[in-house]
Amino acid sequence: MNQVNFLLLLIVTLLFSCNNMEEQYSVDIHKSDEGFQLQVNGEDFFVNGMNWDYFPIGTNYDYSLWNQSEEIIQKALDYEMQLLEDMGVNAIRIYTGIPPKWISYIYENYGIHTMINHSFGRYGLQINDEWVAETDYADPKTQEILLAEIAEMANTYNNTPGLLIYLIGNENNYGLFWQGAETEDIPDEETQIEQVGEYQARPMYQLMNQASQKIKEIDPNIPTAICNGDLMYIEIIQEECQEVDIFGTNIYRGKSFGDAYKTVKQKYDKPVLFTEFGADAYNAILEEEDEISQAYFLIHNWKEIYANAAGLEKTGNSIGGFTFQFSDGWWKHGQTYNLDVQDTTASWVNGGYYLDYQPGENNMNEEWFGICAKQKPNDQGLYELQPRLAYKKLQKMHQINPYHKDWDLEAIEELSNSLLQNIHPEIEEIKLKIKK
Repeated sequence: MNQVNFLLLLIVTLLFSCNNMEEQYSVDIHKSDEGFQLQVNGEDFFVNGMNWDYFPIGTNYDYSLWNQSEEIIQKALDYEMQLLEDMGVNAIRIYTGIPPKWISYIYENYGIHTMINHSFGRYGLQINDEWVAETDYADPKTQEILLAEIAEMANTYNNTPGLLIYLIGNENNYGLFWQGAETEDIPDEETQIEQVGEYQARPMYQLMNQASQKIKEIDPNIPTAICNGDLMYIEIIQEECQEVDIFGTNIYRGKSFGDAYKTVKQKYDKPVLFTEFGADAYNAILEEEDEISQAYFLIHNWKEIYANAAGLEKTGNSIGGFTFQFSDGWWKHGQTYNLDVQDTTASWVNGGYYLDYQPGENNMNEEWFGICAKQKPNDQGLYELQPRLAYKKLQKMHQINPYHKDWDLEAIEELSNSLLQNIHPEIEEIKLKIKK
């Protein structure tokens, strides 16, 4: 072979290898008699996820880490991703805005994948140079804008190593009732819920289905999910969202998720991913930080998430979850004021978190959901975190791999009970303090 032919062969070989490397990274949903499994490059992947963001104390949603210098971005990521890797987290949920290269950086350096999230009009929409606070999903102009944004997202992140899932929305069904971005209670009137479902939710889910189709046209190698608020409108979702791969849900039910997995299996038959769940680290009755109760609820939550994985003789439709959240959000309650104060005002009520629940009183503290407490930033805007007890307990829970032969239901139960037993006396003390 002469030198010219050899060089040509070498070039062709290199090009072929590069193409193979690009094609190698893919994420799929596998369904068998045992249930659903997420697979990355053909390997089973159970999501030990975390809702992650980066907001220094004193900032709010206007701040963006990605607008900082590359040096600051890398320092922030190296510090936080190392903490996440150390606790066994293999995926983070983050909103659009992160440049694709940082998704790959996180993946290649820490083995952590990213679920990218488009809010899909959840917090309003810019239409004809005017901000519309309440998104009308039946409006043709709204549909045009949202589908264009979805296409832009898919084009931006197409062929990004480390990308795990495209997530559409953020409990947008709740946004049909709430007047703003802050968490509120859902109305109890069944008639109102049904009316909103038919005239507002149905066109929204139809549009989400079109968004999923649009993503697949551009990037067929990554699955899609919607982010619903609990199981509300699951029947409409079943009818309108067949092109969606994964049922994602923000679900806050306290110690147990109850019939969630079973209901989705019966009514929608899609893999279930808890896109948000968690417990705050503040006791609304005692008016003090309470990392014990937070850890207690999260251990119970993760035990159910693992137990419902494929092959473990329960529903088999759990593919993992994303704990909410990694660090406290000091801006969450007021959003535009008191940004340097960690507010202790409970903004909504949930009886499932019974350790600080009183009838008629709010008990959920939006600024205290971090499994890490946040320290004040330095002059570069970088800050340190103080892991709470939940971090340490989940570090042990995430040793579980429900797809491995060593982890059956008995083994999962045994580890969970051992972690709960260590904090049981302190839970009893909290109950006694509340009674007094």
